[in-house]
Amino acid sequence: MRRRHLVHVVSLILLALSGALGLTGGIALAYGDGDAGAFFVSSALLVVVGLLGYWRTQLARDLTVREGYAVVSLAWLAVGAAGALPYLLSGTIESPVAALFESVSGFTTTGATVFAQIEGLPHGILFWRSLTQWLGGMGIIVLGIAILPFLGVGGMQLFKAEVPGPTPERLQPRIAQTAKLLWYVYAAMTAAQAVLYLLGGMPPFEAVTHAFTTLSTGGFSPRNASIAAYDSPYLQYVTILFMYLAGVNFTLHYRAVTGRPGIYLRDSEWRFFTVLAAGAAALVLLVIVSSGLYDRSGFEVAFRDALFQVVSIITTTGFVSADYELWPIPGQVVLLLLMFVGGMAGSTAGGIKTLRIYVLARQALAELRKSLHPRAVILTRVDDRVVKEDVLLRILTFVIVYLGLFAFGALLMAILGNDLPTSIGASAASIGNIGPGIGDVGAVDNYGWMDQASQLTLVALMLVGRLEIFTVLLVFHPGLWRRTR
Repeated sequence: MRRRHLVHVVSLILLALSGALGLTGGIALAYGDGDAGAFFVSSALLVVVGLLGYWRTQLARDLTVREGYAVVSLAWLAVGAAGALPYLLSGTIESPVAALFESVSGFTTTGATVFAQIEGLPHGILFWRSLTQWLGGMGIIVLGIAILPFLGVGGMQLFKAEVPGPTPERLQPRIAQTAKLLWYVYAAMTAAQAVLYLLGGMPPFEAVTHAFTTLSTGGFSPRNASIAAYDSPYLQYVTILFMYLAGVNFTLHYRAVTGRPGIYLRDSEWRFFTVLAAGAAALVLLVIVSSGLYDRSGFEVAFRDALFQVVSIITTTGFVSADYELWPIPGQVVLLLLMFVGGMAGSTAGGIKTLRIYVLARQALAELRKSLHPRAVILTRVDDRVVKEDVLLRILTFVIVYLGLFAFGALLMAILGNDLPTSIGASAASIGNIGPGIGDVGAVDNYGWMDQASQLTLVALMLVGRLEIFTVLLVFHPGLWRRTR
C-alpha cells in the first residue's frame, strides 16, 4: 500500500471540494445573510491542505484494487469532515459531532438532519446542504474521475469501489469517459427538473436546491415541511417522477436518450423495480383509504400521498408529503420494509438494491423447482444471462452482512438509551441512506436531540451504506494496508 499516493489523490479531491465551497460562498455573499465568510475561509483552508498534500506526495499512475478501496473510504471521510467546516464557522451548528453528522448525511445523500428549524437558516447554508447531496449523489470519486483526467489510469478501481450497486457498467472504453457521460445525464436531468419546478411557481432558489436533492435521492429541503409545504399537486407529481427516475439505473437513461428508449422494457431489474413500487403504492393506498383518514380530502390526495411516500422511501430520497406515522400500522410496515429495498443498481439510491433482491428471488424460485425436479439442471438467469454461483454467493453475503449491520446498529442505538422503534428506524434509515425513519426520527422529526455517541453511530452507518459496506469494512482489514513494492 503506497500511502503517499493515497494522500495525493485525497488532496486532489479536497482541492476540487474547495471550489464548491467557494461557489457557495459567492451565493451566500449575493444573499447577504452573513455566512459567506464561513465558506470562503473553509475553501481557503482546503486549498492550503490540498496543496500541501499534493506537493509533498507523488501521483499514483497505476492504483491497485487495494489502493482504490482505501482512497474511496479515506476520501469520503475527509470530504465529510471538510464539509462540516461551514456549519461550525458560521455558527449554525456548535457541536463538531453534529456538524459532521449533517455533512456526512449530505454527502451520503441520507437526508437526516440535526436542524429543528430549517427555514430560518442562511441561504448559503441551505445551498450547501443541497449541493453536498448533489455532489454525493453521483459520487465524489466519480466526479473526480470525470474532471481530473490524470486519474483515468487506475480509475476503474475507484469507480468499482464507489459506484452504488453490484455491477458498475462502462458506457465507454475509458472509465473517465463513462464518468463524464453519467454526470452529463445527471446534470441534464437536474436542470430539467428545476425548470419544471419553476413552471409550477416554485421560487428559483428552492427550485434549484430541491432539484439537487431529488436527483441525488437525498431529501434535504429548504422548507421545514419538505415538499408538503407547497400543497401543490403539480409540484408533488413532478417530484414523484424525478424521484422515480433517480432510482433507475443511470446507464439506462443514457442509452434511452441516445436512441434506445425501449431499453427500459427489456431490462428485467427495471420491470421488477417498477412493479414493486407500484404494488407497494397500491397496498399503502388500500390501507390508508380503508382507514378513513382521507374521507375529507378525497381519493386523489390519498393516491398522491401513497405514491409519493412509497417512491420517496424505495428510492431512499426521504422527501415527505404527509406524516406517515399517523397512518395505520400496516402502511408503516410497508414503508419500513421498503427502506431495505432501495433503488436499482447504478442509481443514486441507497439500500440493498433491487437487482440483488431480484436475483435472490429468482434463485429461490430455482431452488423450489429443483425440489420438484431433483435431476433437472436449473440455472438462475437475469435478462437471458446466467448468474454464476460466485455472484450469487457475493449477493447473499452482502445481504446477510447488510442486515447484520442494521441489527447491530439498532442494538447499539438501544444500548445508548434510544427506544426500540427509534433505534430500528434510525438504523434502517441511516444504513439505507434514507433520512426519515420511524419513532422519534419519523417524517416530521430530526436527529438534533440525539447524544453524540448516537450521532457518531449513525454517521458510521451512513458511510457504510453509501459505500456498499465492503469498501468501508476493508479499511479495517490488516491486509489492505500491507506495503507493496
